[in-house]
Amino acid sequence: MEDSLKKMDAESDDPPIGNGQATTAPAPQTTQGGEGRIIGWVRNLLPVRQQNSDDTLRDAIEELIEEEDSAPQSSVAAHERMLISNILELRDLPVVDVMVPRADIVALNVNAPKEDLYALLQQKPHSRIPVYKDDLDNIIGVINMKDLVTTLTQGTDFEMRDIMRDVLVVSPAMRVMDLLLQMRQSKVHIAFVVDEFGGIDGLITINDLIAAIVGEIDDEFDFDIAPQLIERPDGSAIVDARMPLTDFEERYGDLFTEDEEHEEADTLGGLVSYIAGRVPARGELIKHDSGLEFEVIDADPRRIMRLRIRNLPKKQGTSE
Repeated sequence: MEDSLKKMDAESDDPPIGNGQATTAPAPQTTQGGEGRIIGWVRNLLPVRQQNSDDTLRDAIEELIEEEDSAPQSSVAAHERMLISNILELRDLPVVDVMVPRADIVALNVNAPKEDLYALLQQKPHSRIPVYKDDLDNIIGVINMKDLVTTLTQGTDFEMRDIMRDVLVVSPAMRVMDLLLQMRQSKVHIAFVVDEFGGIDGLITINDLIAAIVGEIDDEFDFDIAPQLIERPDGSAIVDARMPLTDFEERYGDLFTEDEEHEEADTLGGLVSYIAGRVPARGELIKHDSGLEFEVIDADPRRIMRLRIRNLPKKQGTSE
């Protein structure tokens, strides 16, 4: 009997699982590449009941994550569950949700002198600078700082066209995971998102795609400036439209409805667009139920940049 059992074990290629039952799932084939090996490995981690059910592998993983979240002592760390969840969401996440909007793009005209390029890099040291001809909707390439440094150390004269690299152009509906794969294959790490008319909506770098998985990545060269609010002698204020509603309310009290306005907008500019039902033009005056009046000082067809706010209440913590 013992000899028969040993013979049966030797002939079986399937490893035992849990109570000694063998799984019917085939071992991952090495010919499938890295992705196939990972999927096969994940399949082997799943309970037998999930492998044999009609649920997809994705649903099974999501169910396991939910079970781990509710477990009193989870064997999977919280940050690991976050990473797995973010990766699963990439399939349905469009690039428009993670791109840098048009108003924040830092670019340079191809006919600008090299001194303008150096001055721009001193103010905003990006690793890649888009180059356009005539206007931003006509992007013709990008300057990589590695190429610029190499050229400068060689001491050779150059024009911006000489060191430009090609860029990718993608639709705003393209999925993040598809763009990540395209960037890996093309070795181009910056793409421009264009609308149906060919206008530039924004740009996206490989760092933006990675941030969608692991969260925001700050480094020693980050130079974001907090949105400014300048109070005027007449009682009004000039405000950067990027200022978050929460920061504004910390200064002037609760002015916006939590159940509606905070859900529809995060910034003052977004709130004004929400009230107007569109992006208002420069010079328009938008009134809020709290008595605040928002005058649009600077805007383009896509976004409000600066506002003048009148009828401001007194700051929190101040007295008569």
